Amino acid sequence: MKAWPLALLALMTLPVSAQAHEIWVERDGNGPARIYLGEPAEALPEGGDPEFEKLKAPKLIGAANAAQVRKAGYVEVAVPAGDVRVTDDSVFEPWGEEGKKQGVIYYARAGRSDTKAVLPLEIVPTAAGANSFTLMREGKPVPAAKLLAISPDKWSKSFTTDGQGRVSLPISLKGRYILSATQEETGDLKLRGAPVSTIYHMTTTSFVHD
Repeated sequence: MKAWPLALLALMTLPVSAQAHEIWVERDGNGPARIYLGEPAEALPEGGDPEFEKLKAPKLIGAANAAQVRKAGYVEVAVPAGDVRVTDDSVFEPWGEEGKKQGVIYYARAGRSDTKAVLPLEIVPTAAGANSFTLMREGKPVPAAKLLAISPDKWSKSFTTDGQGRVSLPISLKGRYILSATQEETGDLKLRGAPVSTIYHMTTTSFVHD
């Protein structure tokens, strides 16, 4: 794979702290899930990303009552077996001019067993354990969308979904892969009750290739 800039650098209207940051989830087997806020294409700084303190209350889909334990750079959660899904709309406060404010909602998933999209924006495998994926938004595939794939050795490459919203990845290295995509929504919108004109929906899916 060739080196590629971080997925969100093209979103120049985002504040610097939000440009490069995403939420992603890691899980080994059926062990506890680890929820991160940071730059998935970069090595995690010792003690965690400087912005990690802003990850205060990630919401686990289907496991809302699971206890969350803060560790050095991630939140650990014991969840049932299977794919893990998380969402958070409270990491960064809306920014920009009055009447033109912008905000961000994060979605994250670990695992590639379930082919169904549950999150409003989700990267799902075309079959359980597949190396091809579909970007789904509100239950519909998203064609001609950019998707970034980060390999276990932190190299990354951009792909474009086809007419059915799919991409096939050249998986070779063993280890953890992280996929990310961003979709922009504009209009007369609300984010946690506050008026905004733009919302960036940012999603990741991670999985381990053995």
